[in-house]
Parts: sequence; structure tokens; C-alpha cells
Amino acid sequence: MTIIYSIIAALSSILGALLVLKFHHWAEKNSLFLINFAAGVMIALAFIHLIPEGIEANKDAPFYVLVGFIIMFFLQFVLLFHPCHDGECAKHTGAFSTVGLSLHSFIDGLVIAVGFLANSQLGILTTLAILLHKLPDGITISAILIHLRHSKKKVILISTLTASFTPIGALTGMLLFDSITQSLLGILLAVTAGTFIFLSAADLIPQTHKSSNRKVPLMFFAGIVAVMLIELLFDIG
Repeated sequence: MTIIYSIIAALSSILGALLVLKFHHWAEKNSLFLINFAAGVMIALAFIHLIPEGIEANKDAPFYVLVGFIIMFFLQFVLLFHPCHDGECAKHTGAFSTVGLSLHSFIDGLVIAVGFLANSQLGILTTLAILLHKLPDGITISAILIHLRHSKKKVILISTLTASFTPIGALTGMLLFDSITQSLLGILLAVTAGTFIFLSAADLIPQTHKSSNRKVPLMFFAGIVAVMLIELLFDIG
């Protein structure tokens, strides 16, 4: 059941990617709108979802948010740094976004496994919460890749790869259940939040300067509202 439900959650992410690809020409033409939406989703997930849950599991979570941010900063601006102009750094943006969202998917799988190993009702409720979050995840990664002018085939491949980390995380959670403490889960959630904040602030939001359309930044707020509505709907349920 754990693996089946984790696959269903992964399919929700793939569905989000396919929705963007369905309207590929519109998405390509309006990629900056989608990039800002993706930035809003990442920031909102970090502050509304990941950090609060991280603190609940581990009181030191804020420190690990900083650790996640510093890790991404070190990788991008120290370890892999080289001067670049215009679109030469685009590959790094896509690669780091893929890594960040893959880590998020992996942790989602761990959470599903922990829920089902506790009891089936908690597992189903946990999956429902994650299922609702995965749709904007898929939209986010595909929007970033389309903005970077990747082919449809590559967008589908990377989106599927990112989503596949959910069942991988679930399987890992089943095999290592006794080793996954609440404290460790809190650290993982916090580190993911740090990576999301970095990706949104350092890579995605700066893309806004490429457009003179004042409506583009409004999509950042739309991404935040989307996550807030999903959280609200789940709380009501």
C-alpha cells in the first residue's frame, strides 16, 4: 500500500508537468509568468509547509534551514562558480532546481512510509496532503525547464525522474523505518526548505528583471496563494 500510494503521489507531480506541456506554446511564450509562479510556490512551501513541520519534529530546524541555504550557495557560487553572462548559467538553474525538487520528492516518500507504518488511516491522510502538494511541484519543474528552452522530451524525462524520488523515498522509509527518527525527519524538511528559499531568491526571482511587463511579478503572489489554498483545503478536510 505504501508503494502504491507513493506512486499515486508521484503521478500527481507528473500530471502538473503534463498540464504545462499541454499548453507548451503558451507556456514558452509566457515562461516568465510561470517562473514567477514557481518562485512563489517554492517560497510558500518553505515557509508554510516545510519549516513549520520541521520545527514540530526538531526544535533546531531553523538552523538546518540556514544549512540548506548555505549548502546551495556553496555549491553554486563557490564550488561550481565561473563568470557567465546572459543564458550561460541557465544550466545551473535547471540542475539545482531539479536537485532541490528531487530532495523534496524523496522526503515526501519518507513521510508517506512513516505514516503507513504508523497506521493505514494516517498513511492515507499523509498521502492526500502530499498529493495536493505534488501538482504545483510538477508545474514548477516543467515551467523552469521550458523557460530554459528544453525540449518536451527532456521536460517529461526530468519531471518523471524528479517525481520518481517519491516512491524511492517511500521504499527507503520502509527499509530504514527504525532509523528515521522525528528529529532526522525535521532536519531533512528544514534543509529542503533552505534549498527552496535559495533557489527562489537567487535563481528564479531575478529572472523577473528580464521583463518590462508589470503583471509578471504578480504570478509570484499567485504561486503563494495556490499553496495557501491547498493547505487550507487539506486542513478543512
